[in-house]
Amino acid sequence: MNVISSWFKRTFSDPQIVILASVLILGFAFIIYFGRTLSPFLASVVVAYLLESVIVRLESVKIPRILAVILVFLVFLAIMLVMLIWLLPALTTQVTELVRQMPTYISTGLEFLKTLPEKYPNLIDSEQMQGMIVNITNELSGMGQSLIGKTLSSVFGVFSIAIFIVIMPILVFFLLKDKKSIVGWFSQFIPKDSKLTLSIWHEVDMQIGNYVRGKAFEIVVVGLVAYVTFTFLDLQYSILLATLTGFSVLIPFIGAVAVTVPIALVAFFQFGWSSDFAWVIMSYGVIQMLDGNVLVPWLFSEVNDLHPVAIIVAVLFFGGLWGFWGVFFAIPLATLVNAIIQSWPKELEVETPE
Repeated sequence: MNVISSWFKRTFSDPQIVILASVLILGFAFIIYFGRTLSPFLASVVVAYLLESVIVRLESVKIPRILAVILVFLVFLAIMLVMLIWLLPALTTQVTELVRQMPTYISTGLEFLKTLPEKYPNLIDSEQMQGMIVNITNELSGMGQSLIGKTLSSVFGVFSIAIFIVIMPILVFFLLKDKKSIVGWFSQFIPKDSKLTLSIWHEVDMQIGNYVRGKAFEIVVVGLVAYVTFTFLDLQYSILLATLTGFSVLIPFIGAVAVTVPIALVAFFQFGWSSDFAWVIMSYGVIQMLDGNVLVPWLFSEVNDLHPVAIIVAVLFFGGLWGFWGVFFAIPLATLVNAIIQSWPKELEVETPE
């Protein structure tokens, strides 16, 4: 206890450490308790991060900021309209069709499982397979009942999405237009003697900006390539599966493996054990290989390298806290933690001799 007490007194006698710890505690507490309520604002901040780099480049060629903001914002609205008019209805249609076809797929899959003991009697026992089929049937029945129970809550979800779509563009516009005044207003609450906090923030700010822009570009490129590939191979639900493939890059390592399952199932039920099925799986593997070995190193060359174990732990931890946004920002948040760890001892070493 004496060791802990002395460490605590030595560490928090430094005002730089106290300011940093206070900012971190208040920031995390604010997001944990108000993150869901302020999700439109957080999403708007992410979009503003994406668009700010374009505005800065337009300003560098002598275009006034207000004009650059208007031009970039109009392009952003056009992209949102395309998503609302084309992508969202197409996704809704394909999800509805997939749900309608699900009983047929399940029946086909169960029939396929029943034939396995006959084809491989030395490997698969018929009684064990029958028990597995019964368990699968019971699980699917329970999932169907829970899905029916969530129908009413989905109505409120649609209402929330509608509010989200209306509020977010307004917030994005004002975050871009009044960036300097907003940053100035927040800066008045930062203590003057906060060099450690500001140095960490500048480093993490650069990392988050690079990460968000790179990850958004990666999602679009991987999704478009997957859509073109699946359409060329005449795979059903190509828009839905391409969207899943695009968003799979949000979760390193795990996302690519998880999305393999629905793609393989749809390809199997459509083509069976055929060369077409093999082409789909091979093409998906090539897309993920090119993403991991070509696109990711190019986009994130300026982002600090993190060990795969650290990335997976960050995804699990922050995803459990904040859901989708926790997964999206898992790597930047892990970078924040790493920056604090790297900076904390150095400051202590500087202060200790004095």
